[in-house]
Amino acid sequence: MKVRKAVIPAAGLGTRMLPAAKAVPKEMMPIVDKPVMQYQIEEAVNSGITDILIITNRGKESIEDYFDYSPEYERHLEMKGKTEELEKLRAIANMAKITFLRQKEAKGLGHAVLQAREFVGNEPFAVLYGDDLIEADSPTTKSLIELYERFGKGVAGVKAVSRQQITKYCSLKLEEIEKDVFSCTDMIEKPSPDKIMSLYSILGRVVLPPEIFPIIENLKPGAGGEIQLTDAMCALARDKGMIAYAYPGTHHDMGSKLGLIKANIAFGIKHEEIGEDLKNWLKEFTRGL
Repeated sequence: MKVRKAVIPAAGLGTRMLPAAKAVPKEMMPIVDKPVMQYQIEEAVNSGITDILIITNRGKESIEDYFDYSPEYERHLEMKGKTEELEKLRAIANMAKITFLRQKEAKGLGHAVLQAREFVGNEPFAVLYGDDLIEADSPTTKSLIELYERFGKGVAGVKAVSRQQITKYCSLKLEEIEKDVFSCTDMIEKPSPDKIMSLYSILGRVVLPPEIFPIIENLKPGAGGEIQLTDAMCALARDKGMIAYAYPGTHHDMGSKLGLIKANIAFGIKHEEIGEDLKNWLKEFTRGL
């Protein structure tokens, strides 16, 4: 079945981004001139996704406002004759059919995804983690969808991380099928050093079958006392197997201050308006370090 729906969990408090996150949701913090969330939705749309559900919580109304029409700005731009800017603004609201749903209690990523059950129905779907921005030449979600349609199994986007980092993420038991594509039969969230299965961790993107929902529903709280999506995928991998794809490109952690700054630099030097000036400034600035 074709993957046409995506879920973007964006209900986290963003405590690592305080104090700014108190006023601006971390998903709306800018990377050059667009918020993080817009990059993720553009990736989904460029992967063939037509319907997107964003899981939010109290205090994140600005996300919903951003992806709606903006009569005030549109009138202003129209009066000024700024047609190109007006078209870009309207295009944001028309990228896809975007729906919003609140997660009323913060019970973990698995619980957030479970809220999408009615939206998804009996279809496979993509999950784009709200904290993860991927800088790549082609959409990572598209590659995962192609693998799902090829193998008929859930697919996880993975990256190799350090032994120190793996204990903060998850670790997967893998067997290589072909270059950068693996069979996954087990995984563990936030493993202790003696339980590390590999140095590959899920970073930011998965495509899942609808069978994941009853698994999540029957989960007990895992790491951090939360309902972990990794635990549900672990059960799926042990039962039916999953595919892991070591995707190309750079992963940026948008839940951290350093990650936000790195992403702004990485995307900034490619930006057609400011790229050259930024590169020249960076060369001058780094001479004094």
